Amino acid sequence: MALGISENCRQIAPSATFAMDAKAKELRASGVNVIGFAAGEPDFDTPKPIRDAMKDAMDMGMTRYTPVPGTLELRDAIAQRLKLDHGLEYARNEIIVSNGAKHSLYTAFQTILDYKDEVIIPTPCWVSYPEMVRMAGGVPVFVEGKEENDFVPSMEDIKSKITSKTKAFMLTSPNNPNGNVWPEANICELADVAVKNEFYVISDEIYEKLVYGGMEHVSIATLNDKIKAQTLLVNGVSKSYAMTGFRIGYTAGPKDVIAAMNNYQSQATSAPNAGAQHAAAVALTMDQSCVEEMRQAFEERRNKLVELINNIDGVSCRMPDGAFYVMLNMKQLIGKHYGDEEIIDSEAFAELLLMKAHVAVVPGGAFMAEGYCRLSYSTSMDNICEGMKRIASFVKELR
Repeated sequence: MALGISENCRQIAPSATFAMDAKAKELRASGVNVIGFAAGEPDFDTPKPIRDAMKDAMDMGMTRYTPVPGTLELRDAIAQRLKLDHGLEYARNEIIVSNGAKHSLYTAFQTILDYKDEVIIPTPCWVSYPEMVRMAGGVPVFVEGKEENDFVPSMEDIKSKITSKTKAFMLTSPNNPNGNVWPEANICELADVAVKNEFYVISDEIYEKLVYGGMEHVSIATLNDKIKAQTLLVNGVSKSYAMTGFRIGYTAGPKDVIAAMNNYQSQATSAPNAGAQHAAAVALTMDQSCVEEMRQAFEERRNKLVELINNIDGVSCRMPDGAFYVMLNMKQLIGKHYGDEEIIDSEAFAELLLMKAHVAVVPGGAFMAEGYCRLSYSTSMDNICEGMKRIASFVKELR
């Protein structure tokens, strides 16, 4: 048999967000002053009580394997937080802790999907959802959310995608990349459709604490017992607590699915890092004022970034309701030139912007949103102002 990479692996697309961030870091390493809007993580330091808990874990001897679904301490903390924030009741055997919410999603897809099962994914969508579905043998089915509708797809469009092979719907609110928060009325409609057609809702709620302008995050599992029994609620500590490097995510859901995820995870990665689990438990149970402080800072940055974008002729964006991203509409720039180089799509725009203006953004094609670029405001106000000054100058030079 010939050596080589499997056909399955060759079909997996690289992460565009990590790719653009890597290019920006490479330029910085060569001495170029790059303003980065590509990162998908908070720029704040992890709060001190959490850092201290991680240090304490070492002294407390938390250096060995833990139960595959997570420590009792952390699963109890998760259950307590879900009860306090949403009134949701989950037992220990209805919660599994994984190596970040990304791993939680991956394990969920591997657990529930059979070959050619379909997962409906609203677009624009996070770059990893379609690839995770394909890696599990499933088929991603896309339903478009239009900017004029705040990127929320209509229920009629969603219904038109349902087939006998539909196994799940991917709900992301607040959303990466577009920052939308699904209104409660839309979530109620989705719940009714999911129950009637008997498919799971995988609810990615990793940005739940980051909502702005009086918007409220509604967790679909809170609506009634029927939809709760069909919901896999995925969350973690990365975004709300600035803990991306700790790699702690979790899934709460029906005990039979959680048990199957436990079996799968036991043969793949086993349990997450013991010390990080202790730190996550402290994060979820400590005073939450630091979360609100970070949220307020993100909201101020959001307001400034949206203002500056909409002051530039040729580009625009809507005001996002949550997360820390905006979708910059650059459709009017397609076909224009920077010198001899034509902007044929969002990727060409992002490449030229990085090389000529030294500003890193993520092209929208990676999110199934051609004609847009994603900008993250998880950076300082000074960087936002300087970065938008560079973008404005770059756009003015286009012909």
